[in-house]
Amino acid sequence: MLNFNAPPLKNTAAEPVWKVLIYDRFGQDIISPLLSVKELRDMGITLHLLLHSDRDPIPDVPAIYFVMPTEENIDRICQDLRNQLYESYFLNFISAISRSKLEDIASAALAANAVTQVTKVYDQYLNFITLEDDMFVLCHQNKELISYHAINRADIQDTDMEAIMDTIVDSLFCFFVTLGAVPIIRCPRGNAAEMVAVKLDKKLRENLRDARNSLFTGDNMAAGQFSLMWCQKNQRSIESDFQLNRVLMEEGAGAEPSPAGARPKKKNRKMYDLTAADKFWQKHKGSPFPEVAESVQEELDTYRAQEDEVKRLKSIMGLEGEDEGAISMLSDNTAKLTSAVSSLPELLEKKRLIDLHTNVATAVLDHIKSRKLDVYFEYEEKLMSKSTLDKSLLDIISDPDAGTPEDKMRLFIIYYITAQQAPSESDLEQYKTALLDAGCDLSPLNYIKQWKAFTKMAATPANYGNSGVKPMGLFSRVMNTGSQFVMEGVKNLVLKQHNLPVTRILDNLMEMKSNPVTLIIKKLLICFQAIVFVVGGGNYIEYQNLVDYAKFKQGKKVVYGCSELFNASQFIKQLSQLGQK
Repeated sequence: MLNFNAPPLKNTAAEPVWKVLIYDRFGQDIISPLLSVKELRDMGITLHLLLHSDRDPIPDVPAIYFVMPTEENIDRICQDLRNQLYESYFLNFISAISRSKLEDIASAALAANAVTQVTKVYDQYLNFITLEDDMFVLCHQNKELISYHAINRADIQDTDMEAIMDTIVDSLFCFFVTLGAVPIIRCPRGNAAEMVAVKLDKKLRENLRDARNSLFTGDNMAAGQFSLMWCQKNQRSIESDFQLNRVLMEEGAGAEPSPAGARPKKKNRKMYDLTAADKFWQKHKGSPFPEVAESVQEELDTYRAQEDEVKRLKSIMGLEGEDEGAISMLSDNTAKLTSAVSSLPELLEKKRLIDLHTNVATAVLDHIKSRKLDVYFEYEEKLMSKSTLDKSLLDIISDPDAGTPEDKMRLFIIYYITAQQAPSESDLEQYKTALLDAGCDLSPLNYIKQWKAFTKMAATPANYGNSGVKPMGLFSRVMNTGSQFVMEGVKNLVLKQHNLPVTRILDNLMEMKSNPVTLIIKKLLICFQAIVFVVGGGNYIEYQNLVDYAKFKQGKKVVYGCSELFNASQFIKQLSQLGQK
């Protein structure tokens, strides 16, 4: 698309054609996790602007549009044609544009005498956001419209539910067109997941019926023509502040409070991009925090051993005291500079990444210590694996120094869901009183009570904690005094590796356990891969659990998708909204 919908030239040394990229908020969210500003510049994008921003005419430059085919966007494109903003127009629509809207553009181009300038019009079928090679979400803009809350609210009308399902199906259809694969769909019956599955099946069949115009024939079809899609409705959540591969955090978020009477320290908000080019992130994005902390410390120690080399290289190049950001822009193609040019920027880039992960890990550790999340982690593991608790749940809820009100509510909800027998009314009232005294909002619990009564959900399977146990003392190897991370006062835990419910369901499907129909399907498949899609929202832990599972299944690929990716706080907020109605 960025090369005018033509294959990139093999000769990478060729000068790119300079152009302008115009996108809406949806297009911006799709591009943002995939391409940096530098990468866009390398592809010839001199400017990238929002469609509805104030844009000056650049009459001698071609423009590439990447937008949703909404009424508002079409009107603005027609206005651009009338105003003769650019030399030529390459219109790329995220989802398929309707014939009526296409005619509107044609009429505007004719009226503006710009028909020859509208060079290409494409349906790109890219209405989803790729966060990893094996992970996608449907949208970031207006995600509340297809959220868990939107699907499960009590006052939802049939027309509203149909609109939500159509939105989800349109994105999933785009995903499979891009993948070039026709899915074999499996889903549970009687909920939103089945509605999505039925509508997607219908849309796929309608497209396949027209052999001449099918999007799943010829060059569009991948080598492995079929994949298994497991569609389910969400019931879990996680703790993470991570959106579109960026982490936003406040430095010193968990630091000690300021002395009495002193002005509170101002917290700096910083945003970090975590990309595929960051090798540390790629290696440790699914690692437990103890491993991350230890690895960050090792990287830091290694760099400190190279600091003298950095100073020596700076001295050779006459750059003592220069800004590191400016130095990192030096090119190793500059003839006047020595081999130090290639060594110094590499070392400084390594230092930048170390600082990034040190800051993030330190902020995480601050939260662990200030909220006693290690204690909560231990109790959540024990609740879900039916182990004996060292301390009563009521004592933790009543402890003013342990966690936030939200932490306490989340812990109690896990207890309530996983309990084989619901607490008696008198016990429940006692818990409620303690939760209220701790400052908790009881709305999420109100909804969970209704949900559990409605679904008659069985207790968590007994094999939750029976998978292979990997003993690893939490923070045990980073307690030395020279460490960047001071772990004093943090409990020593044993981390367990186990398959989450989604992974266990997928394993049953992929291993063809007690299902002769699926066994026949498997014999027809050239390349067996699974796409797990979660209606109503998913989370990073489910994704990582599937990634870990796929590592041990040679020749089988798993892709994880969800209508939205939320963290624990966002999910609790949605439960609270549902519980208030």
